[in-house]
Amino acid sequence: MPTTETVSRPGAPGTIALGDAPAGLPDARSLEDLRPPTIAESGDPFSTARVLHLVARVERGRPIRLDDLVAALNAQHLDWLFDRRVVADALLALQVNWMADYRNVSGILLEEGPYGPTVTIEESSRVDPWIVRQVEREIAACRSALDDFSRLDRVTGDG
Repeated sequence: MPTTETVSRPGAPGTIALGDAPAGLPDARSLEDLRPPTIAESGDPFSTARVLHLVARVERGRPIRLDDLVAALNAQHLDWLFDRRVVADALLALQVNWMADYRNVSGILLEEGPYGPTVTIEESSRVDPWIVRQVEREIAACRSALDDFSRLDRVTGDG
């Protein structure tokens, strides 16, 4: 009987060999559009950037219900889940930044309205450029977080 000799190679780092894809295997690019749902968290720049991006476009000079902002965010970002607390925290931080920059509370006004909490954004020429800078700052924080993540060797964060 003929013998078959099996060559055994040790599993050394960097010695992975890939063969042809099996018939019917979806293309790897189809995975790029699949993202797990994300639950928005307070203080997270990815969540805050989305909240502020919406707030930058709301009508000025009249109260907007936080619940309406939450509904709009959940409708725009179907792979995210926002709740009132996250939106309120982002708006509170925005109000603090406004007070630090302009020394007044009139720009971002958070109040309790007859139908729940509301935010009123001042109707003035200084608001738009200021909010744009706030959104840009959050987007920069998102990029920084992604850069930090890409430098990790492990999911646990051990370098």
